[in-house]
Amino acid sequence: MIDGGWYNMVVMPILKSAIKKLRRDRKAAAANRKIKEQARVAVRSARKKPTKKLLSEASSFLDKAAKKGIIHKNKAARLKSRLAALL
Repeated sequence: MIDGGWYNMVVMPILKSAIKKLRRDRKAAAANRKIKEQARVAVRSARKKPTKKLLSEASSFLDKAAKKGIIHKNKAARLKSRLAALL
């Protein structure tokens, strides 16, 4: 079945605790998305115009994202290393 199927249906939780967890998960996802986007924008601007200030800002955002587990710590280190090489 190409048009989708039963696995594409949106299932709302029935249990009260599951409803609360869904609400909590959505809030966390929104916060994580915001931090990830800030890091992405900072890295992009540091790549365009590599200055010491932009590099430290990007580094800070990457560290924050890695600390919260939004991106892997090795990915943060790799991106920071590549940005430092541009300087």
